[in-house]
Formats: sequence, structure tokens, C-alpha cells
Amino acid sequence: MAGSMSNYLEDEINDHILSNATFAAGVDTFIGLWTDALTDASTGSTGTEVSGNGYARVDFTNDATNWPASASGSKSNGVAITFATASGGNWGTVTHAGILDALTVGNMWFWFDLTTSKTINDGDTAEFAIGAVTVAFD
Repeated sequence: MAGSMSNYLEDEINDHILSNATFAAGVDTFIGLWTDALTDASTGSTGTEVSGNGYARVDFTNDATNWPASASGSKSNGVAITFATASGGNWGTVTHAGILDALTVGNMWFWFDLTTSKTINDGDTAEFAIGAVTVAFD
């Protein structure tokens, strides 16, 4: 799985650390799915995010259970990230995902491509297993 921090988050962290500007991470992160490529310039409204047919970003609380302590510059999800079941139609072929700061639109923090694209059909449930979503600084 390859990906990166968004330009938005890079700028927020730089300003927070080097200019003492305020940056509040919030109590929740939101995980979304896309059917086309994301880049560092992506935002919460960039590209083709899955929509309709029961889709919603997953509200994933920012805590030590969901995001256990970082080790060696890397942090992974501590519990499975499970989306609602596709209902009333297909979601399409998911190729990318993102971690954002809002349930709708908002700011992209991190994006990544899926190691293997996944077609989500009516009745399927998309899920990232424990440890499948990793954020690393190098």
C-alpha cells in the first residue's frame, strides 16, 4: 500500500511546529473510499469518492484503541475499519482510500492506494483488517 500525507496536513504540521500556529486534530478521523487516484493535492472533495447505495465514510474515533501508539515512526489501526454494507446497488471498484477530518467534504490528511483494487457489489461489506491502514513518517 503506497500513499502519502496531503499537502494540507504537511502545511498544518509545518505551521504548528515552526510557527506555533494552532492545529487541532479533533476527536474523530473519517475513512473514505475512492474509485480513482488520489494525490498529495487531494482534498475531501477531490476525485470520485464512492457515493450512494448505503455508502458513508467511517467515523473512527481518535484514541489509543483505534490508533495505538506509534512505534518507529509508524502507526496502524488497532481495530477493523468496517463500512456499511452496500445496499441498493454497487459501489464500483475501489482503488484508493483517505483519512479525513470530516464526515463529508472536509480536509484530506492522508491518502493511500489499495494494494489490490476491490470491487464492492450490492451486499458486500468493505473492511480494513486490524493493522491494514498504516501511517508512517520517514
